[in-house]
Amino acid sequence: MEEKENHNTHNHSYAPYIIVWLALLTFTAITVAVAGINFGNATIAIALIIASIKTYLVLTIFMHLNIENKTFKIFVVIAIFFLAISFVLLFSDYYNF
Repeated sequence: MEEKENHNTHNHSYAPYIIVWLALLTFTAITVAVAGINFGNATIAIALIIASIKTYLVLTIFMHLNIENKTFKIFVVIAIFFLAISFVLLFSDYYNF
């Protein structure tokens, strides 16, 4: 027996993609500008926050995570959780608390 997968067709205009692309370019420019300014230890934190925002935009808009099923979203959250653990371990060693 063949199981037919239920794929919904979503028609999108190009406007959201262009707006998100411009936002990604803007955040990239902000990241480059922040790297050139000495904020001390906050420089890395600011860069990671901006990278997180950019990741969220790419996952939801370009990878269509907002229309995926719940199981796939759970796997993405687990991957982000382990990435966060890696960052905590890295920076705890880097800053020598």
